[in-house]
Amino acid sequence: MKDAIQWLRSLLFVGQIYLMMPVIGLAFAPWAIFSKRGARVCCKTYSRWVFWSARWMVGIRCEVRGTPPSGEALIAAKHQSFLDIMMIFTALPTAKFIMKKEILRTPVIGQYAKLLDCVAVDRGKRGAAIQKMVADVHAGRQEAGQLVIYSQGTRVAPGVKAEYKVGTGVLYEQLQQTCVPVATNVGVLWPRKGIMRRPGVAVVEFLGPIEPGLERQEFMKILEERVEERSDALMREAGFEPDGLHRNT
Repeated sequence: MKDAIQWLRSLLFVGQIYLMMPVIGLAFAPWAIFSKRGARVCCKTYSRWVFWSARWMVGIRCEVRGTPPSGEALIAAKHQSFLDIMMIFTALPTAKFIMKKEILRTPVIGQYAKLLDCVAVDRGKRGAAIQKMVADVHAGRQEAGQLVIYSQGTRVAPGVKAEYKVGTGVLYEQLQQTCVPVATNVGVLWPRKGIMRRPGVAVVEFLGPIEPGLERQEFMKILEERVEERSDALMREAGFEPDGLHRNT
């Protein structure tokens, strides 16, 4: 009975956040179309609406730990669900994301991604996609900010082990910027698929920075170890035991 009530609460929560997306997006559109600041304020307003309603509707409290960078930085994050996107974006002053190009066709989200100069990548083209990603990133560096990349390339469910893609290492070498790893446990409470949302504390944690200058292989090893170790700890904190991990295929 308790699970049935939580599922119903989750259904209402999911319904209203998707309803509010075009409402808030349209309300801010006259400002956002002519100003990146307007687009950011819109997206952060929507995210805060989601955090607020998640707390009282489904019992999810969102918590950002560590020190988000305020200047130029490469953010290499663990990705488990839509929630960690909003938490990272809200915590950073001028974030833009590297994302799959299909998102550009998503109503509201796609339009605002374009306004914020997010970098769209065709994941099916591998080497060509990495070259284009680097070129697009360099072209968009007129405005200093935080470039967010999901190093595994997609949402990864708790308990699943997925490869860290080389694109993060290429950007680390090319940009010569400090890299800030980000761990999370949000997928335990807000899964990448389905309606059910479970109560608890959803955490996004900014970890100690990795300074530029390392060899790519060494950098990728350090990045993966830090993010995976801390994400596992956060998932245990949320009541999920990430033992018996299996490869994502």
